[in-house]
Amino acid sequence: MFLSDVIDQTVKKLKAQTANVLTLTNLTLGGFAIITSINNQLNLSLLLIFIAALIDRFDGMVARKLNIESELGGQLDSMSDIISFGVAPAILMYLGVLNDFSFPGMFFTIFYIGCGAFRLARFNISENNGYFTGLPITAAGCLLTLSYLAIPYSPQQVFLFITLILSLLMISPFRWKKV
Repeated sequence: MFLSDVIDQTVKKLKAQTANVLTLTNLTLGGFAIITSINNQLNLSLLLIFIAALIDRFDGMVARKLNIESELGGQLDSMSDIISFGVAPAILMYLGVLNDFSFPGMFFTIFYIGCGAFRLARFNISENNGYFTGLPITAAGCLLTLSYLAIPYSPQQVFLFITLILSLLMISPFRWKKV
């Protein structure tokens, strides 16, 4: 085997994993966002969630462009999305404001995560012909995260409502055109 063959094989293997590396980067950023929230670095958590969303925007695009889409990649993307746009924003908002509501705050936090998981599972088993059914978890996670910035300016009850509405939109039958 020539050196050029080894290089070609290596390049093919790296190319085949490019989208998965981006997806795992999304997951890593979501994991760091959770840890920074737990460590009371809520602004850093917000930033990490938004960077994860930016990375998430590219993983599927890269997979399609390089023609390397796979069942594994699709499942890995969903697992990453539940961390970065389900758990991380929920923890951010729980520690930022929802924990002031005791049990209702805990319930809405867990309800949001559960609706996000349901939405991803439904997406994984359904045919998507140019539309999403229910608000995509990435959009819900970004909106929930963005609402964190309004905490000093809004009554706390607003955040229970925002969390509930985003949760219900994720599991709703509404169809959203893919862009």
